[in-house]
Amino acid sequence: MTGPGTGPVVAVDPGRAKCGMAAVAADGAVLERLIVPTGGVGEAAAEMAQRHGAAIVLVGARTGSELASELIRRAASDVVLAEIDEHMTTLQARERYWRENPPRGLWRLVPTGLRLPPEPIDDWAAVILAERYLGLAND
Repeated sequence: MTGPGTGPVVAVDPGRAKCGMAAVAADGAVLERLIVPTGGVGEAAAEMAQRHGAAIVLVGARTGSELASELIRRAASDVVLAEIDEHMTTLQARERYWRENPPRGLWRLVPTGLRLPPEPIDDWAAVILAERYLGLAND
């Protein structure tokens, strides 16, 4: 079994309608991020794991995790599937989004907690999940 620090991981932030996904290297480099409809998460996770040589797929352990895990098991039987706590990942993903995409103009004056990203951030939540597993999170 692959453990923290030994190779890239794929993380999935599951949801009812869509899932955020990210491939993250052992050193924390974000290799790929995307958002897919929940029904396609299995194939997308299998393809992402193959593309980046990930032996483990992490799934957030809350809303939609059972369905996402089942779809991934069917499509990617050759990877280890593990659940990971996703408490507070949405808020952390919002903060991460603004760190990576700083606001411009007057929006800079609005506190981060009051700004809503202009696009879904499920993929950033998946990055947070991967960082937790790899021991790189600043929780």
